[in-house]
Amino acid sequence: MIVMGGPMSANDDLPGLRDELRLIEGALKEDVPLLGICLGSQLIARALGARVYRNAQLEIGWAPVWLTDAGKSDAMFQGTESPKTFFHWHGETFDLPPGAEWLAYSGKCRHQAYRYGRRVYGLQFHPEITAEMIVDWCDQPVNCGDVETLPAPIDPYLHEPRAAAERILKSWLDLF
Repeated sequence: MIVMGGPMSANDDLPGLRDELRLIEGALKEDVPLLGICLGSQLIARALGARVYRNAQLEIGWAPVWLTDAGKSDAMFQGTESPKTFFHWHGETFDLPPGAEWLAYSGKCRHQAYRYGRRVYGLQFHPEITAEMIVDWCDQPVNCGDVETLPAPIDPYLHEPRAAAERILKSWLDLF
C-alpha cells in the first residue's frame, strides 16, 4: 500500500484522514507492505505513535537529501547517491517512530526517511514528482500562500529525479 501526500496536516480532524489512519493501523497489524510519501510518511509515523508537528521552516523546492549510515546500507536506497537532490513540499515533520530506523535527512528537516521493520517505509521528500506536477501544485489555490513565501519561483525542470525514483520504488517492491 502506498500512502501519498496532500496539503492538509496529519493532525487535521478530517473524516478522510481518520479513515486513512484506521486503514494504515490495520495494514501495520496485518504486516502489509507500506510506503508513505510526505503526508503519507507523517500519517504512518502518527499511526506508529510518533508526534507530527510544524517544522521549524517550510521546505519547498529542490534540496539535497543525505542518507544516514543506515540509509546507505538499506536495500531501498542501494545505488542512490548521497546527497541526492529531491523535491520537497511540506511544513510539518515528525519524531522518529519508536522502533524505526532513521535513513535520511535534509538541511531543513531531520527526518526525511525511515524504515519500520522490513516492510514499512516513510519518505518526507517527493521522489515521484514530475515537472508537470510541480507546475500544477504551484498553481493550486491551496498552495498559493506557500508559493508566495518563496524567494524565487520554483524551476520545475531544474532536476530530473525519475531514475532515482524508479530505483527506490523498484527496490521497495523487490523487498517482497
